[in-house]
Amino acid sequence: MQQPDVFSAAVDPEAQDETVVLIVDDVPTNIQILADILKEDYRVLFATSGEQALNIAATREPDLILLDVMMPGIDGFTVATRLKEDPLLRDTPVIFVTAMGEVEDETRGFEVGAVDYITKPVSPPVVRARVRTHLELKHQRDLLRRIALVDGLTGIANRRQFDESLDREWRRTQRQGAPLSLIMADIDYFKGYNDHYGHGDGDTALRAVAQTLKAQMRRPTDIAARYGGEEFVCILPETPLEGAEEVAERIRHAVEALAIPHAASPDAPCLTLSLGVATAVEPTKASQKSLLTLADRALYEAKQAGRNRVCSKTLYSKTLASSEPPDANEEIS
Repeated sequence: MQQPDVFSAAVDPEAQDETVVLIVDDVPTNIQILADILKEDYRVLFATSGEQALNIAATREPDLILLDVMMPGIDGFTVATRLKEDPLLRDTPVIFVTAMGEVEDETRGFEVGAVDYITKPVSPPVVRARVRTHLELKHQRDLLRRIALVDGLTGIANRRQFDESLDREWRRTQRQGAPLSLIMADIDYFKGYNDHYGHGDGDTALRAVAQTLKAQMRRPTDIAARYGGEEFVCILPETPLEGAEEVAERIRHAVEALAIPHAASPDAPCLTLSLGVATAVEPTKASQKSLLTLADRALYEAKQAGRNRVCSKTLYSKTLASSEPPDANEEIS
């Protein structure tokens, strides 16, 4: 079996929405057997060593891994342990495929995080059934997790999902060296809106704004979340500052176009947003908290400058050391 470039296969952009199974075995014939069993139903990637497996898993984040135990270099037990130590990969189900049948070997496999064992020589019906079962279980867990990460009022991502997503995207951008942008948005004079129209209309306005933000997230990796109260935040992976500013302006115009009356606003006849954009161009030299702080600072400046506008900042390694934060005792509603 000729070995293709496994790394380029792992980043095939046309396979991004498919269920991906990664087969890891140092014997090409074993890979071919498993691939022939699964290729009609799943996107199949392969690696012939533990090192390749970890590289592909970190890049492609497969839905399930079929992992040989006995391999030169890094063995399957070590690969499984390393996967479980990675926050991006620890929930990926691992099925060991091995000729080993001793009870202590199976016990060790489950201890390092495997969900199942398939013994060699493999049976095609058994392989299909066990892969299907564990993928269905993973999809059910993912669905329940997504439900728990949705804001009950607005229907978009909640603060918990934002925190987890930012952590995940930060780790990914550290690996890839791509820019990561955040947009923080706040409804202008929303306290006055609630006082004037009542909290029922306030909740309706929050839902309308939230769904408008969500509609402007054009890629599967873009996330709009409710950060708290009338404040929202968007995560834009692999997006430079100019692109994030364009998205922020698009959001601002879209909310203004809703034409929600706001008689309590001294600046505009309808509901508006102020937005702050921050982009990390050196993610390995800063931190998630630094980026979030900078986006909040840009939002503060947008409010100070007259609201209903976008202000932006770029996070370099020395950005925070050279600028002062907003006055912690000063509030702008």
